[in-house]
Amino acid sequence: MDDKALEESIEEIADLIAGSKRIVVFTGAGISTESGIPDFRGPDGLWTKVDPSDFTYQKFVSDAEVRKRIWQLNTTSGFAFDGVEPNPAHRAVAELEKLGKLDCIITQNVDGLHLKAGNSEDKVLQLHGNMQWVKCIGCGARHRFEEVRQWIEGGVEAPDCRQCGGILKPDAVFFGEAMPVRETAEAQRRSSSCDLCIVIGSTLVVYPAGLMPQIAVDSGAKLVIINDGETALDHVAHVRIAARASEVMSLTLAKVKEKLGLDS
Repeated sequence: MDDKALEESIEEIADLIAGSKRIVVFTGAGISTESGIPDFRGPDGLWTKVDPSDFTYQKFVSDAEVRKRIWQLNTTSGFAFDGVEPNPAHRAVAELEKLGKLDCIITQNVDGLHLKAGNSEDKVLQLHGNMQWVKCIGCGARHRFEEVRQWIEGGVEAPDCRQCGGILKPDAVFFGEAMPVRETAEAQRRSSSCDLCIVIGSTLVVYPAGLMPQIAVDSGAKLVIINDGETALDHVAHVRIAARASEVMSLTLAKVKEKLGLDS
């Protein structure tokens, strides 16, 4: 996309945002790659480094060796998110909340960066969980990830729950694991009632999360897609941009503030 076409698209997105009252922002791994977090399916993605089948719920629960491998990944494959900072795209989305335009964020990401960027907890629907937490699959007790990582660095290969002795698991949805009921139902409800859906950094191939923008379109919302690769909904997007999310969202936010008569 050349500079003129990009500028025109950003102007159009800013117009849509300025004229909207209930915006749903749907985010995937692509919004966080500029924060240094690898995506999953790209040329250097996580699935090129590890076996995706290890991330099935059934194998994690039944195989102690799989649990050991996954826990060791926190020091080798970028699962330690506590030192990662939000990038300008995350911060721009947080600004949409401050402007009163954001109904919610529906995210496939488990890095917690939307919360770190300043979005309210009740505005962020984390459909695939949050890797900054660890949960016991027995009693449900939760621990901060950095606490459990200290146990691992101290020699524990596969940590057990300190309360009931059950299996501890990163609080992210693994393959074959049920989606969180409340968050999924709320995401569907918000998607069906928004007037603008902005997709950032998702190919929309992971279901059922990827269905949310389709629900929004089917309910009459306008659709904006900002993603490097193709998506399943490119053909119905009102604006489609293949560019860096940080650049696009920063420029868009400045335009929105200008249109609303606010200082940028």
